[in-house]
Amino acid sequence: MIENQLREIMEFNDEVFLRQLTTFFFENEIVPNENILDRLTSYAELLVQKNKVVNLISRKDVEHLAENHIFISAYIAKFIPEKCSTFIDIGTGGGLPGIPVSIMKPEMKGILVDSISKKIIAVGEFIDKLMLSNVKTENDRVEQPEFIMKYYNHFDLALSRGTVPLDTLVKYALPVVKQKSFIMSIKGGNINVEIDKMNENFNHIVKKCTVFELNYKPTNIKNIKEKKLVLLEINK
Repeated sequence: MIENQLREIMEFNDEVFLRQLTTFFFENEIVPNENILDRLTSYAELLVQKNKVVNLISRKDVEHLAENHIFISAYIAKFIPEKCSTFIDIGTGGGLPGIPVSIMKPEMKGILVDSISKKIIAVGEFIDKLMLSNVKTENDRVEQPEFIMKYYNHFDLALSRGTVPLDTLVKYALPVVKQKSFIMSIKGGNINVEIDKMNENFNHIVKKCTVFELNYKPTNIKNIKEKKLVLLEINK
């Protein structure tokens, strides 16, 4: 019985998902075109199907896929500074937030990086099936000398879903972002200690730290879920 319940949770209904995603967009005054909605829905379906064999997201969270993974990753695109044309997604996992960002910002060129080969192989398959020409994958660790040499001072923006503390993210991102650049991280809960530690180590490089409260309609109007976006302005 439990296996049947789990199987039902992991099934994907594209009509239900599209309805949920469209509601989040329009409730928050974002009007994506049909191509964007179709690609995000196709990506969500690919993610759910691959998640049955590769652990890309929590299987218990599949029913909240529209809000917690696809919408929030697409939503942060509106906070990306206009001057950014290249980005790196550090620890992309199943392609989050990199794939939704690349769909929302087709003019940007991105590299999605993860050290776990089976995850990055899956992400590469998603990119091919979605026909996304503006992003590529790298199966590597961003702190490796070979990776740093390849992408030294290359990116305008480094993205992360908060997989590591802010000071660690800054340390990883600094070699591969440009002299004047940005680092963006999705976070949750109280992050004051993280910010204080980052400032202790990198206050000479982080010129500005802005924390956006990611409140949105209809399910997080007062940000009771404590979702935040940290945007760091870098000047090396």
